[in-house]
This record gives sequence, C-alpha cells and structure tokens, in this order.
Amino acid sequence: NNLDAGAIAGSGKGGRILKEDAQAAAAGGSKPAAAPASGSVIEVPAFTRPESGPRPQKDREERVRMTKLRKTIATRLKQAQNNAAMLTTFNEVDMTALMALRNQYKDSFEKKHGVKLGFMSFFVKACIVALKELPAVNAEIDGDDLVYKNYYDIGVAVGTPNGLVVPVVRDADGLSFAEVEKTIGDLGRKARDGKLSMADLTGGTFTISNGGVYGSLMSTPILNPPQSGILGMHKIQERPMAVGGKVEIRPMMYLALSYDHRIIDGREAVTFLVRVKECLEDPQRILLDM
Repeated sequence: NNLDAGAIAGSGKGGRILKEDAQAAAAGGSKPAAAPASGSVIEVPAFTRPESGPRPQKDREERVRMTKLRKTIATRLKQAQNNAAMLTTFNEVDMTALMALRNQYKDSFEKKHGVKLGFMSFFVKACIVALKELPAVNAEIDGDDLVYKNYYDIGVAVGTPNGLVVPVVRDADGLSFAEVEKTIGDLGRKARDGKLSMADLTGGTFTISNGGVYGSLMSTPILNPPQSGILGMHKIQERPMAVGGKVEIRPMMYLALSYDHRIIDGREAVTFLVRVKECLEDPQRILLDM
C-alpha cells in the first residue's frame, strides 16, 4: 500500500506495527496511540469532571481561622496525650433494671421535681460510689505529689456548635437525683447558648462523656487534664445475652474508662468499672452506698 512505516503509530508490544495498524493507516482512519518508549516521560492530562468541568480552584478548599475555644480544646487534648500514660478498659452493663426503674417513676418524678429523670443522674451517682471506694481515680498529679480529692466535682461533657465543653457539677455527692438532673440541664443550656463562665468549666475531679447520644457504640475517651479518669457512656443496643442458661434480648451498653496509668493501676481501673456496672444493674446499691 506504499505506506511510510515511520508515519504509523504501532500499537503492538514495544511500539511494533500490527496488521490492524497498517490497515487503519491504508484506510485513512484514526491511528492508535503509540506505546511510550521505555524510560520516556508520560504526560498525563489534567483530571476533568465529565459533566460540569473542572471545579474552580477557590472552591476546592476553605481556610478558616480556629476559634479560641477550638484552640483551647486542641491544646488540652494534646496535653493529655503527651503528659499522661493513658489506657482504656472496657465493660458492659445490662440496662434492664435501670430502664424499668426509670419508666416506673419518670412521670411522678417530673411532676414532683419539674425535671425529667434521665440516665445521667444514675451514672453520676454510680461513679461517686465507685470513686469513694477507689480514691486514686479521683486524684491528680501535682509535680512529685499525688493529690487525693475528698470531694466530687463531676464534669459532664456537652457538645455545642462551637466544640466540646465540660461544665462541672459541684459537690455532686451532696445532691439529690433531681438536683443533679436540674444542674446538668442548666449547664447544658448555658453551654449551647455560649454563656458558661470559667467557674463552670474548671475544677472538676472526674468526667463523664456520653457519646451514645450521637450513636457511638464504643470509643476510647481522652482524659480531661489534670484529672486521672474519664468514663465513656455509649449507645444502648439490644443484643442476645446468656441469662441463667437461656438466651434473652437485653438492652446493653458498653462502658469505657480511660485512666492515667501513672496514678491508677489496672486492678483499680477494672474494679472501678465493675462497681459502676453493679450500681447500674442493681440501682438500689446507689441508695445504700454499696
């Protein structure tokens, strides 16, 4: 066909001209792209969106300066990771008895006290029972000293549009269930309205974080320095459990205790979590301080 071999782009191995390449050239049709020589630089065309075309560069990123609150949160969380020997232990609690107790009294409780009976007050009270038995979980390190706190200021983590804050329920051991619920409700409203003061946020001895409200099934919470322990609550999930040799569907919750191993030994951490579990599965223990 009097074709110039040098003008034909071969599609075979190593750029070899195949029969189909010659036929296409003779017919004057489109020529297949030549295979690149070994070691040659391949130019890759820029990515384009098939429908709308390339997105303008200014729309691909957005740079926003961190708020003062976000910078403080970031600093404190990184401080906790850098300074503490953090470890997390897990357990699970059967919420059957607690849910039944709450359902039994929630209407009369709200009618009498003007506040809803939630789970948080039970968790606060259960933690106080365990903290009294295991004071290391309520302690902190100050230089070369261990400072054991004989009071119970419980921080309750609250998510806000601007970030996570931890207002403190003061002397929670001296409050009734209704007073705990009212205090948590008031602090939550102040947090969402951005009206928390520094006095509301400082001085806690132990923290409770409830990731379950967002659907979290399990997590490893980060310590709130200089505290040595934080309890993570999670989503209540119905699961088949072995009860008395039979399989029953029970509302279960995973509990996580992150702790500073410099202060708290593994035995103390596990015992603390077991005490919380026992109080929640048998709420009468809270009233009897057992």
